[in-house]
Amino acid sequence: MPSLSPCCSVLELRQYTLRPGQRDVLISLFERAFIESQEATGMHLIGQFRDEDRPDRFVWMRGFRDMDSRREALSTFYGGPVWKEHRNAANATMLDSDNVLLLRPITGIAHPSAPRPAPGTDARPPARVELTLCHLKAPADEALAARFEHHVRPVLTELGAPPKALFQTEPAENTFPALPVRTGEHVFAWLTVFPDAEHHRGHLRRRAAAPAWAEPLQAWLSAPLEHLTLSPTARSELR
Repeated sequence: MPSLSPCCSVLELRQYTLRPGQRDVLISLFERAFIESQEATGMHLIGQFRDEDRPDRFVWMRGFRDMDSRREALSTFYGGPVWKEHRNAANATMLDSDNVLLLRPITGIAHPSAPRPAPGTDARPPARVELTLCHLKAPADEALAARFEHHVRPVLTELGAPPKALFQTEPAENTFPALPVRTGEHVFAWLTVFPDAEHHRGHLRRRAAAPAWAEPLQAWLSAPLEHLTLSPTARSELR
């Protein structure tokens, strides 16, 4: 599997709870004002999504070369003119923006061959992205990764959902404390991309008929698996 380029050795998974009816308002503002302006500071906007199970949840991922460059990029963006111009409008859509996991790739997402759609694009891609979060009793270790590769990945592939990337918690201290991240948690996660909603539904049906598919991971888990079903926005790079 191709690895992430050096710009993305650290990632943020950001889940925002929005005021009712405000998700499309934020996405319109985000895709107009916040993609190129963040990437100009050295970040990589990996993807933006509507959570299909939570109508007021906006999910997005951004990557950084390392923790030091994360501090520099965030300081530049949040201290810069674009955020200052639009922050009141963005914040007005939000109830909570602190649900943030800091992750590092185990195996990463290959950059797409096609460029991100241009500003002003409205057509949503048909793809669906599923992100599965394993909440762990302790930090992910080599034994867990090996168990996943030998006993879970083959089954997921047979069920029509080959994982595209694996992640685990980045344990480093938050280098930009003005933006909180969840601490004291241990996560192992994988991401799968489906060509459309019907392919995803087909996988869910097959997975429901194979209830023991995740049994090899149970010894590490502190809670049930969490599945996010995500619909990419019009300008999401990951699609």
